[in-house]
Amino acid sequence: MKILVCISNVPDTTSKITFTADGTELNTAGIQYIINPYDEIALSKAVGLAEESQGTVTVINVGEANTEATIRKALAIGAAEAVRVNAAPRDGWFVANQIAAYAKDKGFDLILTGRESIDYNGVQVAAYVGELLGIPSVSTAKKIDIADGVATVEREIEGGKEVLSIPLPFIAGAAEGVAEPRIPNMRGIMGARTKPLDVIAPIEVPMLSKVLNYETPEPRGAVTWVNAEEVEKLVDLLHNKARVI
Repeated sequence: MKILVCISNVPDTTSKITFTADGTELNTAGIQYIINPYDEIALSKAVGLAEESQGTVTVINVGEANTEATIRKALAIGAAEAVRVNAAPRDGWFVANQIAAYAKDKGFDLILTGRESIDYNGVQVAAYVGELLGIPSVSTAKKIDIADGVATVEREIEGGKEVLSIPLPFIAGAAEGVAEPRIPNMRGIMGARTKPLDVIAPIEVPMLSKVLNYETPEPRGAVTWVNAEEVEKLVDLLHNKARVI
């Protein structure tokens, strides 16, 4: 089985997020970057499937040179090779076009992404890539099993779950439950240094959207404590002071 896993380079969730003075860009000073956690779940599933089928895993990242540490970690986890599209990831549409352009003639049996990236939470790339390649896509998969060229995919829906039968090839966005993230061992870390990492030029993609500015949320207001016996005071505060958010 030949598998492509799409990974993104995102700020660690413990990082303090600020923006430039004009509010048009993220302030990257002091931010630690990691593999998007959902992408790491997708990668772990792909490595497991490749081990079962004696297949191969390729990872692809749309990013500039500063993402290569993240890519090397993906190689340490178990991917055999990596590709970096040398461009800043402008938006989901731009990223999906780069992935589709690379994958269209490579004969991948399965393409996996995370369900979403934890920076923009767009849940867009898997569906875009599926449409661009003309293959089925599942945006949020909770379980993926493959046998005899057909995948059984489970996804959550309102009030229950949906089980799909999908012939290969297809693309899915992996969510919690698909696999347990793998921790790279020393052998994997050492081997990642010599695994191939190809850098390719991006294709031109029309700009369909643009971020005008970023704003941080308003700081939380002070908390007003009310004694349990002061019911009338609580009712008065709810009527006259509380704000609907």
